[in-house]
Amino acid sequence: MPAAAPTPDTAPPLPGASWLQNLDWERIFETYGLPLIGAIVVLLVGIWIARRLSNVLPRATARVGLDPMLGSFMRNVVYAAALVIVAVLAIATLGVPISPLLAVLGTAGLAVGLALKDSLSNIASGVMLVTLRPFRVGDVVTVAGQTGTVREVRIFQTVLTGADNQHTTIPNTLITAEPIINLTAEPTRRIELVIGIGYEDDIQLARDTALSIMKADKRVLATPAPDVVVYELGAHSINLGIRCHVLADDHFGTKVTLLEQLKLGYDKAGINIPYPQQDMHLYLHGKDSGVGGAGP
Repeated sequence: MPAAAPTPDTAPPLPGASWLQNLDWERIFETYGLPLIGAIVVLLVGIWIARRLSNVLPRATARVGLDPMLGSFMRNVVYAAALVIVAVLAIATLGVPISPLLAVLGTAGLAVGLALKDSLSNIASGVMLVTLRPFRVGDVVTVAGQTGTVREVRIFQTVLTGADNQHTTIPNTLITAEPIINLTAEPTRRIELVIGIGYEDDIQLARDTALSIMKADKRVLATPAPDVVVYELGAHSINLGIRCHVLADDHFGTKVTLLEQLKLGYDKAGINIPYPQQDMHLYLHGKDSGVGGAGP
């Protein structure tokens, strides 16, 4: 009995062709083509909407007078959550049941959460920083041993820009676990210099010289008034506390200028700024100890 002619569904593979060439692309496209195209469209449109929505949040929060740090943090959170939702919708478009998928995602999320508990702690710390707001974007802070200007609070890290224009990325948990020093929280700051003078020098002359130097600098505020007090009768010097208030932005520049002017002013007034000294006495022992006048 002669063999039946092969139909397109049972056509034998072409000799010498790869498995990719032997696939029935027409049938595959008829079965999965439209759902696949739909999933791609959902994915692309969803990503576009997520990006637009997340970019609107910083501007919206700025219009209502909220901290830009809050808008930046919300943008990152909303964008990440929107991507997860878009991915689930795209998979559902392919005909995959959502309920089992959500159950799998929940189980996987629990496992990932246990494995990434430190990362989740960073997220919780980021929420605390945005909610409690110990600092704002643009503030100069000292956190986790680093000093710089706050540029952004992300989901997992906070970015600082140092005086050398280098970016420092610090995990949020390290920031909330240690004291936070905000150097620009108030509009003014106090400059406090400790300078020693010799015991033989005139304290009042040193005080008047320092006050005249501080009052001559226009950046030094008249209120609270500058003052000079005796901090300590030290081992080598009388330590004076030279104090004044300036605007927060003028703190560093005024401080270094005052240090230089105080040194020049004290030199001109004949006031000594002592430094630790140590006297050493050398004794020679033996039969030649008297030669040349050396000896005890």
